[in-house]
Amino acid sequence: MRFFFFFGQYLLLLRNTFSKPEQRSIYMRRIFDESQAIGVESLGIVAIVSVFIGAVTTINTSYQLVSSWIPDSVIGQIVSDSTILELSPTIASLVLAGKIGSNIATEIGTMRVSEQIDALEVMGVNSAGYLVLPKIIAALFMLPALIIISMLLSILGGYLVGMYAGIVAPDHFLSGAQSTFKVFTFVFAMIKTVTFAFLISSVSSYQGYYADGGSIEVGRASTRAVVYSSVLILLFDYILAQLIL
Repeated sequence: MRFFFFFGQYLLLLRNTFSKPEQRSIYMRRIFDESQAIGVESLGIVAIVSVFIGAVTTINTSYQLVSSWIPDSVIGQIVSDSTILELSPTIASLVLAGKIGSNIATEIGTMRVSEQIDALEVMGVNSAGYLVLPKIIAALFMLPALIIISMLLSILGGYLVGMYAGIVAPDHFLSGAQSTFKVFTFVFAMIKTVTFAFLISSVSSYQGYYADGGSIEVGRASTRAVVYSSVLILLFDYILAQLIL
């Protein structure tokens, strides 16, 4: 029964979030600010993780391909396909759930326990729309951009490791990566990314919005935001793969 209570509370928050905003100019400024916090400030960690994803995938693939009759271009095929289809969208989103989710839950939770949200309500401001909607919109735009960058850097990392470690010739890697690229694979990855972006931003906002207590509860809300977002990412990764692939 508690699940239905929390799920209903989550749906009510979304209803209030997507209600008509009072002043669009204020919301636009907040969306740009949230895009800076969610997208630009997350670029560094995404870049580091992505490069090592591609590098490790190249090394692991070359280790498993021990047969001499298998061409080296297969390494490029596997690195490219696995990066676009699964590794970048899922692993990068899990990393972003830890960074973005905890920040969102902590920010909104702090405003809740310090009664700033109550003050917004007293002034007649739709607190859910004012606080949550810009974060969701920013996440829906910035996370796909981050994942595209992650895909490029991951393939680049695999390319560089394959070249400098003598695992695969550069032209063989590129020819393999290009030979199996499909637009549908990229579109599917973007569908997953948009879904993950909505889950991270909305679930984390929910945890912070309904935080009750003091600073300890804010920390717990931040932890729950990361855990629940990560679990939902894995769950919807399976659901989307089952429905679309």
